[in-house]
Amino acid sequence: MDSAIEVKKLTKVFGKLRAVDNVDFSVNQGEVFGLLGPNGAGKTTTISILCTILKPTDGTAIVNGFDVTRNPSKVRRSIGIVFQEPSIDDRLTGRENLEMHADLYGVPRTEQKKRIDEVLELVELEQRADALMRTYSGGMRRRLEIARGLIHYPKVLFLDEPTIGLDPQTREHIWKYVAALSERESITTILTTHYMEEADRLCDRIAIIDQGKIIALDEPERLKDKLEGDIISVKTTALSELRRILEELKLAKDVKEEDGTLKLVVKDGETVLPRLVEAAASAGIRIESMSIHEPTLDDVFLHYTGREMRSEGSDGYHGLDQIRRMGIK
Repeated sequence: MDSAIEVKKLTKVFGKLRAVDNVDFSVNQGEVFGLLGPNGAGKTTTISILCTILKPTDGTAIVNGFDVTRNPSKVRRSIGIVFQEPSIDDRLTGRENLEMHADLYGVPRTEQKKRIDEVLELVELEQRADALMRTYSGGMRRRLEIARGLIHYPKVLFLDEPTIGLDPQTREHIWKYVAALSERESITTILTTHYMEEADRLCDRIAIIDQGKIIALDEPERLKDKLEGDIISVKTTALSELRRILEELKLAKDVKEEDGTLKLVVKDGETVLPRLVEAAASAGIRIESMSIHEPTLDDVFLHYTGREMRSEGSDGYHGLDQIRRMGIK
């Protein structure tokens, strides 16, 4: 399968900080590819390089056959971006926002109406196209931003936290549109998100980046399968003592601590659970709560990074500042 993006030994250094450290990955044409990582991990810097907002210190990145360093203008015209922060003008109507963006990307005036009608239909905003943006709900604005990112028929679409702050029903609608892009339009999508359910549902493959390095990359199901077991979560005030007991009895393959809770990866949860309760009771350890479940992407993320994924705000360039930096004409 042909690649829409090829990244080889990509490195970005800020002073003594290696924000991106010798990263390699490729994204297939038509694939939905998730890039996950905690703030400061390097995902925003990686995306910024792929969008030509930043120049790499070393290595190469090819987007749609164009080198991001040698042919940045060609890269820019072949990609679409939906920013994490709102970047639409609420003094304009939805249609006027799309017309402005079409002008920025050089879409011929003779084709603009057809394209605008098509993307409005895709995100189901035809009936509100001529209403002022200030009358749109948060979900409607997000849908219009997706439409705006598609107005020039990009081959690659970057979605930076596309559903952050939206209610569950609206998030569900956005997921539907993203899935449709891959199936109907054959658009390659690069998605950053802190919603593990979103990544699990939408992404064909996921890369987890931490401290500037790709530490895991595979299909969601295969990433979960690699944990090889069940997850037991135990909440107690005697964490260190319980951890010592687990090590002595060798009940868990892996143990992580997060917010006063031990998360154990065990081979056979139903067998381990009663043994764990019995051992804790014998040691006089009071267990406040306990649960067991099959591995999720949250567990995968915790396993590889030692942290849970949280929404902590944007850590990169965003909104109109990005458009200005890109210098689209």
